[in-house]
Amino acid sequence: MEVKSFTDILGLEFYTGVPDSRLKALCDYLLLTYGEDHSRHIIAANEGNAVGIAAGYYLATGKPAVVYLQNSGEGNILNPVTSLCNDKVYGIPMLFVIGWRGEPGEHDEPQHVFQGEITLKLLETLNITYFIISKDTTETELSEKMAEFRSVFAQGKQAAFIVRTGALTFDQQPIYSNVNLMRREEIIRHILDFSGTDLIVSTTGKASRELFELREARGEGHERDFLTVGSMGHSSSIALGIALQRPEKCVWIIDGDGSMLMHMGALAVIGSINPKNVIHIIINNGAHESVGGQPTVAQSVDIPAIARACGYPHSVRAEEFLALDNALSAAKAANELSLIEAKCAIGARKDLGRPTTTARENRELFMEYM
Repeated sequence: MEVKSFTDILGLEFYTGVPDSRLKALCDYLLLTYGEDHSRHIIAANEGNAVGIAAGYYLATGKPAVVYLQNSGEGNILNPVTSLCNDKVYGIPMLFVIGWRGEPGEHDEPQHVFQGEITLKLLETLNITYFIISKDTTETELSEKMAEFRSVFAQGKQAAFIVRTGALTFDQQPIYSNVNLMRREEIIRHILDFSGTDLIVSTTGKASRELFELREARGEGHERDFLTVGSMGHSSSIALGIALQRPEKCVWIIDGDGSMLMHMGALAVIGSINPKNVIHIIINNGAHESVGGQPTVAQSVDIPAIARACGYPHSVRAEEFLALDNALSAAKAANELSLIEAKCAIGARKDLGRPTTTARENRELFMEYM
């Protein structure tokens, strides 16, 4: 279904959420249609944040909003849906549009498999009525279901459309770019040159894929790296848990701007504890690149200043490789909690592969190495 037909049938005026590859057509359409008009569309830091924004929109207008998300974000909406929006509490209606990764019977990455299996069960537990949209869904079917959903909204309840692969289409392709010069894969290559035999915890998405392929190209093993293939936003917390129990090990965090924003409170926790064996690198391209390149707010955020305010004793920004190497060298020698923001261009190799080891094999190798 063409995405404009989809939004016309929904007939709702405000969208907020976190971009997803299954919903790329919708995300691209919203950005081209509404641009910087935040009264109509906001890309949220995480899915719970989006639910809060949608609740505020309803309180101000009396109209339901659309919250879009990948099904992995169902965990982030759980608290505000049950303790804020549910009809036994405030009764705040909204429509969820959920990209279905890991759909049973469809091949997908390991982090999506279990989430895909329980996607519908979670909605049923939350008492959220849903309808699955596929390539074969007609506009008439969608219109009839949306009419049913409006009666659900009138009761202060929520409803959801579950979107299968290729169900929504959009024939325009926005160009996502920035003025930064460094490429993420080259940034990671420089990190490996300085990290040596230290431990690395890398974030979900292309960063972990590039780390894996760089190790392969260098003829190195993968035992030093924990690839956080799912659980977006939690790589820094995982690294903190490791660093505190292994103070003799230096732990490097390869983070992204989207994941850092998703659970930014981790910066405050890390800074307050101030582990001396952590080097936190945030590769900031201002984009959700792994799901399409849609923007984050990180291009306008002073990440080093936030880190310093959270208690990081060393926090710098690098915009080119000489500055990056100087920052990496200083962090390695400092024996203090350090943060480096590496400003990064958008883009990756078209032939970028995926890890050939399983998540469990990665975990076992990593633990054995420690």
